[in-house]
Amino acid sequence: MNIFRSLQYRNFKLFFYGQSVSLIGTWMQKTAVSWLVYRLTGSAVLLGIVTFVSLIPSLILSPYAGSYIDRHNRFKVLVNTQLVSMLQAGALAAMIYFKFYNMSGIILLSLVQGITNAFDVTCRQSLMVEMVDNKDDLPNAIALNSTMTNLARIAGPAVAGIVLSTLGEDVCFISNFLSYIAVLSCLFMMKLNTAVEIKPQKDIWTELKDGFHYVTADREMSSLIILLTLSSLFVIPFNTLMPIFAKDLFHGTAKTFSWFESMAGLGSVVSAVYMAQLKSYKSLVRITIAASMIFGVSVLLLSYAHELPVALIFMGMTGVGMMAQTSSINTFIQTHSASHMRARAISYFVMAYQGMIPIGSLLVGLLAGAVGPKKAVAIEGVIGIAATLAFIIYRNRTALGTKQTLAGTSM
Repeated sequence: MNIFRSLQYRNFKLFFYGQSVSLIGTWMQKTAVSWLVYRLTGSAVLLGIVTFVSLIPSLILSPYAGSYIDRHNRFKVLVNTQLVSMLQAGALAAMIYFKFYNMSGIILLSLVQGITNAFDVTCRQSLMVEMVDNKDDLPNAIALNSTMTNLARIAGPAVAGIVLSTLGEDVCFISNFLSYIAVLSCLFMMKLNTAVEIKPQKDIWTELKDGFHYVTADREMSSLIILLTLSSLFVIPFNTLMPIFAKDLFHGTAKTFSWFESMAGLGSVVSAVYMAQLKSYKSLVRITIAASMIFGVSVLLLSYAHELPVALIFMGMTGVGMMAQTSSINTFIQTHSASHMRARAISYFVMAYQGMIPIGSLLVGLLAGAVGPKKAVAIEGVIGIAATLAFIIYRNRTALGTKQTLAGTSM
């Protein structure tokens, strides 16, 4: 089938299978951590803090990570990040198994995970081009990778909901620890030529500045990154409040919370399949605009839902919008950036996506504490719609300015 064409490459296939197992474990742990923190503390603020420390390193370290990865063997960097992630998962599993419910320890381990992810995500994304022999299939590989990620987002919380209510929280954390065996095994079976052949002539800080100038000089790329930054800061963090929606607003259990996560994942898979089937990637900006609007409207409508089935439908629609928005921007950057700048360009995508979410999670936690979770989510939806409209206006004005300049030049 055309949609699976990038799986014909052995390296990408191994990467795909290994990550599939590992990401299910990751989402099981993520669901269990959110539920555990809220069960123990009942605090929306602490929910925001845990998410904040797990993602804030991406904001601070991603540009440095991009420059670092461009100077080193990317495969070795990826193996090392997976090993550190495995150790972090093992430490968290041991803490929960022995019922050492220490919030400071959970926050510290979440910070370790965030630092590791700042390098891991940038490295994985920049390695994608090395796993696909035919570069025309790179966008398909990106879309399949997104599909795999979001299938894990469905399966992980769904399994976590069952495990949390039957076997206990510790099993979720132990499962994530064991899942890294699969990804490491697949990595060691891959054959990639990623050695750094030429020693860099510039220091890493100069290369970091070069990467910033490269991204900001491209108006289309930089405007998409700004849109993603606003979305990550003010819209995507609505998900931080879903344990409150599940437990307090809809009087549910851990299984109810897993339904919210799974519906968002299901919507994301629908969106990812659509992206994988695209034959032309010239319409990525238009897809970004449509997806951003769907995302903002769905978040707004979710805040007004009074029945659980209706809320779950809108949750699914948020997955459609968020996935298409992030995937189309990611694909645009990877297909439009120069090869020697790819890791640095991707690092700004990671910074805008994962780096802004923790600040937004902290803000929405504080906002929910002040005005309530439903109003907080409604405000996030309105901001998402406004950001999309501002992006459309900016694009139209830029296009008009370009036409006027060309017309003046031809006279």
